[in-house]
Amino acid sequence: MTENALTRWPSREALGRSGATRPRRMLVWAVRLLLLAVLLWGVFSQRHVGRWEALAAAAAILLAGLVSWTFFRTTYEHRLVPSLALMGVLLGIAVAAEATGFTGPALVIWCGCGVSALERLPLGAAVPVASVALASYSAFTNDVWLTTAATVAGMALAGYVLRLDAEARGSAQRLLAQERAARAAEAESAALAERARIAREIHDVLAHSLSAQLVHLEAARLLIENGADRERILDRVVAARGMARDGLAETRQALSALRGELTPLEDFLAELVSTADGAEVTVTGERRPLPAEASQAVRRVAQEALTNVRKHAQGAKVTVRLDYSEREVTLNVRDSGGEAGELNGSGGGYGLLGMRERAELLGGSLDAGPDEEGFVVTLKVPV
Repeated sequence: MTENALTRWPSREALGRSGATRPRRMLVWAVRLLLLAVLLWGVFSQRHVGRWEALAAAAAILLAGLVSWTFFRTTYEHRLVPSLALMGVLLGIAVAAEATGFTGPALVIWCGCGVSALERLPLGAAVPVASVALASYSAFTNDVWLTTAATVAGMALAGYVLRLDAEARGSAQRLLAQERAARAAEAESAALAERARIAREIHDVLAHSLSAQLVHLEAARLLIENGADRERILDRVVAARGMARDGLAETRQALSALRGELTPLEDFLAELVSTADGAEVTVTGERRPLPAEASQAVRRVAQEALTNVRKHAQGAKVTVRLDYSEREVTLNVRDSGGEAGELNGSGGGYGLLGMRERAELLGGSLDAGPDEEGFVVTLKVPV
């Protein structure tokens, strides 16, 4: 037996009442009351003592009960020295009871001390205390030696079984507490992840919508400063209004997506390119539903890529290709190159950076850069 096993206390969950069922607690109290009744009966049933001696003995029994309750509290708090001192008081009460002729109560107290020590103290202290208590019982009992040996062995076994039972109950309580903590942490993590997802979706919608509006509004400002005719300025303002309307629709769509009400990805891309001149969409591979996060990533990258074409390559021919493979889905947006728009330098340039971060969170990748003719954006997302 290791030193740690000798000095280790039973856990507080084992020594406390937490986790004990109501019938079990009622049984424990019934045993305690029965034990107190037996002790008091043993005092008042003695014919050789007077009334005052009996009352003094009863007071000693009640004192023993109070000391026992205090012993339970100090062991629960893992205070070894006070616990041993209280156990010494109980053994002293038993010795005094035996010396004054109250053999029955003394034997009961000795047995109770032996069982309680084995149940609640570290084994390094419990074994000596239980040995003293049960040896005292053996020395003063009137039973034959075989009965005495069986009683002592039974008391020692009962104390150790109670200890094992309490430890098992304590372990179950700790596991239950850990499981509850894990569930709470998992729920909190899921809530934080959902908040991050909502924030990311709203940010992407607003970033796309507002940047597109900024393109047209800034163009209108430049036209006004350059003295352009009214029709050209009005076209830009109308386009900005259309972007605002589209942004509101996209926001509603994002909220629907968060509720799991996504339109098919192919239909979304077809509708998206229908608003862009010279754009076409091609879908290859076996079509299948995608996880919400992957589907949203494809949608946002397609929107951002087409917005960049409007800003930096006006009049370019755009090809949108969606390819379903066995383990991933690939979106390729390629433009043929064109004239830079009036706002070629506008915007912070964070759109594709945000899309790349989104792809990396999903375990995918996003590559964007010029090719022989124009600009290519390629998104790969595992599914």
